This record gives sequence, structure tokens and C-alpha cells, in this order.
Amino acid sequence: MNSNTALPLWQGRVDAAEGASALRWHQWVRPWADDQPAGNALVGLACDEGVIRNQGRSGARQGPPALRKALANLAWRGQRPVYDSGDFVCLGSDLEGAQQAYAKRVTQLLDQGHLPLGLGGGHEIAYASFLGLAGHLRRHEQRPRIGIVNFDAHFDLRHSAQSSSGTPFRQIAEYCQQAGMAFEYCCLGVSELNNTQALFDQARRLNVRYRLDRQMQPWNIAALEAFVDDFLSGIDHLYLTLCLDVLPASQAPGVSAPSAHGVELMVVEHLARRAKASGKLRMADIAELNPGLDQDQRTARIGARLLASLVD
Repeated sequence: MNSNTALPLWQGRVDAAEGASALRWHQWVRPWADDQPAGNALVGLACDEGVIRNQGRSGARQGPPALRKALANLAWRGQRPVYDSGDFVCLGSDLEGAQQAYAKRVTQLLDQGHLPLGLGGGHEIAYASFLGLAGHLRRHEQRPRIGIVNFDAHFDLRHSAQSSSGTPFRQIAEYCQQAGMAFEYCCLGVSELNNTQALFDQARRLNVRYRLDRQMQPWNIAALEAFVDDFLSGIDHLYLTLCLDVLPASQAPGVSAPSAHGVELMVVEHLARRAKASGKLRMADIAELNPGLDQDQRTARIGARLLASLVD
């Protein structure tokens, strides 16, 4: 179900005396409709079911509104319009239905020339985001070369009879195999102690490129830049997904599975900006925000900052 209850969340400080150069997000965002100039378009997947199926702590359903509240008062730095197309809400346990509806909206936004920015929700949003992007690109290319850059402590390659927050990239791999497309997946910030050997074996079978959290230190930034650049050179279209549990628990406590080690925000933001600068970004989302577990909105504020760094 699509909900348009998001728009009242866009409110905040107004610095009228300082003129048009003092705008904030809440003054810039407009409701989405057909036949608007191309811009950035927010779309949420409000869902707990994926995390629950993955035996995690529920609460991600409130992620999209919390991200909007954190964005609302940020200073506006972009150029193009920003539209809010509302949330797709998982009704009961119908995760798959919510994913399909969200994916359809993503395809629609891309068809209209927008950059879709997904608001999660658990990381089951990733499968839906990819479906939406692939649905758009396959109208123009038989086998589009889509690359996924995922900042995440987990591979999310689990085997399961049902979709969950732990299965999206395995599902994407299966989709690519059926469609005759290459599965190009780069996972940055993987925790060696929070992924079983079976998951590492699966990653190797699927030729996943990855870096461990302990390899992603500020003093290693040149090597990380080269690693990301090399991956991006082999693709035409980028899907960027930022799972907030990649960050240290001290920075991002509001997630289902906080990281004991994690990757510092400065490294994540720098590499995300670098990936965007490639000119290949077609879709991005923020995942795994759980406001009920957050402290002083720290995690929501980081998610908002990362998302704001991706707008045009």
C-alpha cells in the first residue's frame, strides 16, 4: 500500500531574513506527481517483516519517517528538484507484495528521468530497488551492466525459502542468472566475525568483490579508492546501497545489529561520494535504520547526511 502521510513531516526552521540562499530541505521538497521536471525522488519501503524473518530486532518500519525528519532541517545544497513519492507499507506479512509495489514505483521514477532515493526499512529494500532499476534498464538494453556497491557489515547472501533482510543479494544473483546478466556485487565493510564461512564461500562462488571492515581504515583510503574505481570501470549503471550497520555502534546505535568494529563515517561518505562522482549512479537507498533503538537520532542523522550527499 502506498502512503502519502510523509508530506507533513517536511517542516522545520525558516530563515526568511536570509533569503533564497538559506533554504532547508523541508522548503525544497515537493510532492511527486506525473509530468514534473526530472530531479531526485524519495520513495520509502516501510517494513519490519524482512528483519523479523531474519531473526533481527524489529522497528525498521519507522525508518522512512525518521529519515525524513532528519533531512527536513538540513541546509539545501543541491540544484535539481526533490520530490517525495511517499512510502510503500508492508501489510501484515506480505513483504513480497510491498517489494513488488516499491519496485514498480522505482521503475516509474526512472522512466521519468528521476534519481530514485530509497528510504528503509530493512535491507530487503535492496532486492526491490534492484528489480525497479533492472525493470527500467531492460526496456533499453537486453543485458544492462549493473553494478552494486553495498556498504554493509553483512553479505546478505543467505539461502532462504522467503525473502528477508538477509537474502537480497542472493535473490539479485538468481535474478541476474535467469536474465542472462552478470552479477556484479561489491560489498564494503564486511565483518569477518558476523558472516559465517558458508557466506564467505558463497561470496567467492559468486565472485563478489569485498573488503573487510578492518581493511577500511582512513590510512588505507588510496587503496580503497583504487578498489572502488576498478569495480566501477567494469559497469555502466551503479546501484548504491548504504546499510547503516556498516558504521560503528558508537556512531550508529539505531540498527538491528550494531557493529562492534564497523567503518568510520568519514570513510563511508568519502567512498560513496566518489562512487557518485563516476556519473554512473542510477539508484541509491539507505537501509536498516531502527529509530526505536536510536540514541539522540544519531543514526537517523547519519543516514540523512549520507543520503543528502547523493542528491544532484
